[in-house]
Amino acid sequence: MWHPANPIRHTIPETRWPTADEAAQSLLFQPIQIGALTLEQRTWVPAMVPWRATDDGFVTPANLDWYKRFAEGRPGAIVVEATGVRDIASGPLLRIGHDRYIPGLRRLVEAVRRASDEHTHLFIQIIDFLAVKRRPEKIKFLERFLVLTEQHRHALAEETEDGDWLKRDEAEVCAFLKTAPDEILERVLGEREWESLQFGYRERVTDTHLAQVRELPQVLPEIFAAAAWRAREAGFDGVELHYAHAYTMASFLSARNNRADGYGGARENRVRLPLEIYRAVRERVGDDYVVGVRFLGDEVIEGGNRIDDAVYFGREFARAGFDFLSISKGGKFEDAKQPKIGHAVYPYTGQSGYECMPTTLSDERGPFSRNVPLVIAIKRAVNAAGFSTPIVASGGLATFEQCEAILQSGEADIIGAARQSLADPDWFLKVKLGRGHEVRRCTYTNYCEGLDQAHKQVTCKLWDRAGLDKEGIALSEDGRRRLLAPRWEADSGGN
Repeated sequence: MWHPANPIRHTIPETRWPTADEAAQSLLFQPIQIGALTLEQRTWVPAMVPWRATDDGFVTPANLDWYKRFAEGRPGAIVVEATGVRDIASGPLLRIGHDRYIPGLRRLVEAVRRASDEHTHLFIQIIDFLAVKRRPEKIKFLERFLVLTEQHRHALAEETEDGDWLKRDEAEVCAFLKTAPDEILERVLGEREWESLQFGYRERVTDTHLAQVRELPQVLPEIFAAAAWRAREAGFDGVELHYAHAYTMASFLSARNNRADGYGGARENRVRLPLEIYRAVRERVGDDYVVGVRFLGDEVIEGGNRIDDAVYFGREFARAGFDFLSISKGGKFEDAKQPKIGHAVYPYTGQSGYECMPTTLSDERGPFSRNVPLVIAIKRAVNAAGFSTPIVASGGLATFEQCEAILQSGEADIIGAARQSLADPDWFLKVKLGRGHEVRRCTYTNYCEGLDQAHKQVTCKLWDRAGLDKEGIALSEDGRRRLLAPRWEADSGGN
């Protein structure tokens, strides 16, 4: 992962945990209205991908156990992982692109309700993504994917100062390219061809020469609406439309989107499809169902969106009627590091990925509350426009004092904590009961993110090697890690 120049090693902040009485009087543990429902408290577990579904996208017992474990901590809300809206292969990630997924998702909802004793509301994040291929071997790429053109021949002739390449046999040209050094190959291949060789082929929303990309504005509203309907049928309390990071909808919002069909260029065109999808979803699920959105406060890439774009989108989303706005940052393909051959590019390895999940190896600002200034700007703009849409803050929020100060100052309405909740799924409950000193505190080293990058079952280094010999412990596929945090018994006062 990218790190700032001359990084500083930060420690997790010292803190004073509240008594039970202090917690009861805090804003963090007060209810809040989101659309037609009320959260018991303003605590929120954002979507995290645990790599526990089947390869066909079905819910597994491991998925049920994962979400039950978070539910035992009784947060106000849990958002289920990014779940694919199309019925296409996506590896061991949940899907919602067909009615056959509804029974498994319904079991997940029921499991969370039982584990939280009906205290926690459950939303599901629904996502679309375009094709991303693994980085190929050079010879394989040239043999299988390169279509030789006159442009290639002219570039090769110019680069080698040999005009004979204009008339040589295609097999001879390809044979030369297979052994050519990278500096020649880079100048002979087109920009996208070179990128596909170095990083793997990746579709963009601007590839309107491809019918399946050109037609996205016509097909996605119905696809998202159908997925949201399935979520309601399965019993989820709402959906979170995934308009963040490296995926389809964030790419439509991006300032890099220069589509010329009315869905790119100016901000009002870039937000057009996201709003059309929202309206299709709302029409399908009704006004009494929660529909929220996760989007970026800053793309952190060259030519990408900045906070002024996010402020505009936030106002438009609130005006349209979204029930909550959840703010993230970065996580893009454009600045990702080159993957190894045979691996796909991972959008959390460049600077934008770092800003999405900052670690304690950081600059002078450190990783804590790093995204809050973006949240403040969006919330102020939304409120100034006359809307009271709840805003979810996240990103390095890990102490009661930190979270309560954000709420008391009106900088956000709800506190999202992903990595801290993974480190200790009971931490909100412990704080509420006045037992914050028992919280297992995240150290923000991104051990979990490394597992995600490797497409391994996600765990936390603070607990995944503890008690491996205990009977009944669910273990990872390699048998070296436990898959769930140790259960906390509130009456016994231990982990």
